[in-house]
Amino acid sequence: MKIAEMEQKFPEAFKQFTEVCSILENHYRDMQDMEFTVEHGKLYMLQTRNGKRTAQAALKIACDLVDEGMRTKEEAVAMIDPRNLDTLLHPQFDATALKSAQPIAQALGASPGAACGQIVFTADDAKAWKAQGKKVVLVRLETSPEDIEGMKASQGILTVRGGMTSHAAVVARGMGTCCVSGCGDIAMDEANKKFTLAGKEYHEGDEISIDGSTGKIYDGIIPTVDATIAGEFGRIMAWADEFRRLKVRTNADTPRDAKKARELGAEGIGLCRTEHMFFGEGRIDAFREMICSDSVEEREEALEKILPMQQSDFEALYEALEGYPVTIRFLDPPLHEFVPTDEADIKKLADTKGKTVEEIKNIIDSLHEFNPMMGHRGCRLAVTYPEIAKMQTKAVIRAAMNVKKNHPDWAIEPEIMIPLIGDVKELKVVKAVVVETADAEIAAAGSDLKYEVGTMIEIPRAALTADEIGKEAAFFCFGTNDLTQMTFGFSRDDAGKFLEAYYESKIFESDPFARLDQNGVGKLMKMAIDLGKGVNPNLHIGICGEHGGDPTSVDFCDAIGLDYVSCSPFRVPIARLAAAQAAISRK
Repeated sequence: MKIAEMEQKFPEAFKQFTEVCSILENHYRDMQDMEFTVEHGKLYMLQTRNGKRTAQAALKIACDLVDEGMRTKEEAVAMIDPRNLDTLLHPQFDATALKSAQPIAQALGASPGAACGQIVFTADDAKAWKAQGKKVVLVRLETSPEDIEGMKASQGILTVRGGMTSHAAVVARGMGTCCVSGCGDIAMDEANKKFTLAGKEYHEGDEISIDGSTGKIYDGIIPTVDATIAGEFGRIMAWADEFRRLKVRTNADTPRDAKKARELGAEGIGLCRTEHMFFGEGRIDAFREMICSDSVEEREEALEKILPMQQSDFEALYEALEGYPVTIRFLDPPLHEFVPTDEADIKKLADTKGKTVEEIKNIIDSLHEFNPMMGHRGCRLAVTYPEIAKMQTKAVIRAAMNVKKNHPDWAIEPEIMIPLIGDVKELKVVKAVVVETADAEIAAAGSDLKYEVGTMIEIPRAALTADEIGKEAAFFCFGTNDLTQMTFGFSRDDAGKFLEAYYESKIFESDPFARLDQNGVGKLMKMAIDLGKGVNPNLHIGICGEHGGDPTSVDFCDAIGLDYVSCSPFRVPIARLAAAQAAISRK
């Protein structure tokens, strides 16, 4: 029987029911899901509980309760699960169509949202097919910085290898693109553009659907519904901003990402990964020339070609942030990620450098590392090739001075971040290069620009010796992707192979790359803060690993006194709400 019929058939019971509804909702001060029965005209209430709700409904109910005087703004903010905001910010599968769909596999839901389209196997194909008006899902063994343009062109990304902090996962979250990673059930044949999954062979052009929230993979097309942000979203976010202590920045490498993050409430950039900029049009060739150079002069000549482009990138970021802080991390990945793999590209590089194809291949082979994540990367590149740090410093400082000249009212103070420091002497060496270069640029321009040089804390030794590093650094930023990897001794790209067994054996309750390990990694963070602030009270400290957008991790960051969290653009509202809830819980 429908409620409307109840009023006709049992008017007394219906009248009593509406009174009870009012009593229960006033008592619990929340929307109720009630069960009742009517026997012989008499009402019997069986049970009541807070009702389940969609994210949009949760926002509306919270606002209505405040408007009706039943809840304070603080209580309204505290009653919303931040994780549910994902559904407001990303496309979702049509609920009706999803009910009749059966997943063919499940892997890691690495970046939320839903996507469907035709399968492509290369970044170039993704771009070409998109140009033809086709929707594609990029399927790769794993992605690298070279795949950025193809990832941008795709509706979703599916990888065989990788975890929650793999390249595909991190970049997809930054772009707001759906991603499922670590699907080891796929038998991949990239050379012939096909793979086998759940007993079926998939070829280029076949259709597939993926859910980046659940990690489920479906055969064929499941229609998606675009994300919609209701008016209540703005009200709740404004209330959250009233109560939170933590600032919320974003991880962004492009003006587009930065602008999206600003729209979603970001208060600066906590991490700009400069390596992604090297893959733009006309840049990768020059950078490859630098890698294959035999002398400092040759390297400087190649880097000089990149300098104006890098400067232009930074100017666009400063413009997008309108005076909010921008932290630029200097080059981090190992050089082998930038070298060509295609024979035509190798021949082109050989001709440019006046070398044989064999000589170029020997250089490429020499860059191979057995454990590249712990190899020749981060500050080690700047120590070996200081000319890279010089070029990036010039680009940062020149860009900042130009934008400040156009916007004198903006408080532009570049934050230059040196990655992968493990010893204070590394920071001293690289910082000396940065300061000498920056000061010369500022003096030559007759500018009064101020800047800061800080470091990422992502090696356990850096946390343990933070009292030494804190004397040299203006700021710390915890790179918890690497800090987690090095503290546990897990490869973040391979941990997905055994983590499921860890959950089943109750060793772990959650993925330490998705939710911060407070007992181990968190203890190192707390130690680094105490040691660093002990020698440098003005040290400002943040986090820019993916944990910066996880509500439980944000709560921990608030508890240990970080100044800000930084996360991918589409997780900014989640971090804002989580930061407010953390502050409210500590009142």
